[in-house]
Amino acid sequence: MSGIGGFIQPEAGGTEAQWYAVLDAMATILRHRGPDAASVWLDLSAGLGLAHRQLATVDSSSVEAQPPWSGSGRYCIVFDGRIYNFRELAAGLHAAGMVPRGQGDPEVLLSAVDAWGLDRTLQRLRGMFAFALWDAQERVLHLVRDRLGEKPLYYGMCGGALLFGSELKALRQHPRWSGEICRQSLTQLLRYGYIPEPRSIYRGIHKLPPGTYLSLSASK
Repeated sequence: MSGIGGFIQPEAGGTEAQWYAVLDAMATILRHRGPDAASVWLDLSAGLGLAHRQLATVDSSSVEAQPPWSGSGRYCIVFDGRIYNFRELAAGLHAAGMVPRGQGDPEVLLSAVDAWGLDRTLQRLRGMFAFALWDAQERVLHLVRDRLGEKPLYYGMCGGALLFGSELKALRQHPRWSGEICRQSLTQLLRYGYIPEPRSIYRGIHKLPPGTYLSLSASK
């Protein structure tokens, strides 16, 4: 298990130090999801911040390398989950002359997106995952969730910023967080004992539906 969080806000303002502090808070609050390492990454010109907590699994050497970049330098990712057929994907990439920069799931996934694009890669993936993929060339952030929705991913707009995270507590670390309770969600919670997807307890904050992805441009 790992944890991800972050934001994209084209009119970020502030200083790098201020936004790094926000990302550090997001990573810290998710420590229980990944105690082996924490990392953050910021592109203030795009208003983009990514936070990651990692649990070492297959490739312990990649613990310090998160969030990794693709070989082309186009894509960056923060990833939570497992790709069950990553060895099959890696073999296909090697056959096509593409060598992943590491043996972990995120590195193989990045190489696959480099080789085949996001849509074709998602068609080939087998696993449980939620991830945020930054396309530095197109300046677009993609939020992705697996077909069965085994890994959680919350998102929502707050004060012009798109916030996202594995848990709601990560979103609450952002200074534009409002946290207004959704009365309809509260009613469903009291009636059914849970809140049906895609709602959350907070107004305007949702769970990304299983098997879908959301794309947001950083263009101003």
